Amino acid sequence: MNLGPHETSSSRMLLGECLCGDIRYRVEDSFLYALNCHCSQCRKATGSAFKPFAGIKRSKLSVIEGDKSLQIFGDEDGHDARCKRCGSLLYSLVRDGQYVHVTFGTLVDTPSIRPTAHIFVGSKASWYTINDNLPQHQELP
Repeated sequence: MNLGPHETSSSRMLLGECLCGDIRYRVEDSFLYALNCHCSQCRKATGSAFKPFAGIKRSKLSVIEGDKSLQIFGDEDGHDARCKRCGSLLYSLVRDGQYVHVTFGTLVDTPSIRPTAHIFVGSKASWYTINDNLPQHQELP
């Protein structure tokens, strides 16, 4: 599966925020890939059947309000960033700290990219049925 660059005609910025509004971030609308992850860690982190996210280089996301309200679980090589007040999962730092996986649910603006596949369906919730025609991968392709 090709997770190559997603080209956009401009460097439009998207706004994202947590549930309570304490934290706001900006991210470039130049995501490299977007997926629906069904692994048990993403299910537990979101409390949902899967985590829809888009990946981008870490430098293209900036917290513009409420950085002191960030609760970090993990370290500089990989972590989840949540709001201390409401608990919203905003993004995950991944791939040796070089990329972030931005959770679609925290974006206020609509990104130009859409998820292209389901990953880790080998461990998906037994009570959930995938009802779209996107490719399904047992693990990470």
